Amino acid sequence: MKKTFFSAVFALLLGVLLTVAPLAAHAQCVMCKSQVESARQERDDYDVAGLNKGIVYMMTVPYILMGAVGYFWYRRTHPKAKPARA
Repeated sequence: MKKTFFSAVFALLLGVLLTVAPLAAHAQCVMCKSQVESARQERDDYDVAGLNKGIVYMMTVPYILMGAVGYFWYRRTHPKAKPARA
């Protein structure tokens, strides 16, 4: 009973997080785009390579954290198989 309740609460919170996360990500992309456009108007030789690397870096950190949590969750819920005795 207790395990099912926590699983349902976790699934609900994860669903809400995944529903709200794209809204924040979309807003961030618009902010980055406006920054690049304003910087390009000021200087014609503005290089956006650093900005693109920063965006990729910020994008990978949540995936690494979610992967680590998923791995440890899987290891905890699936115990090691005991070797068969001959």
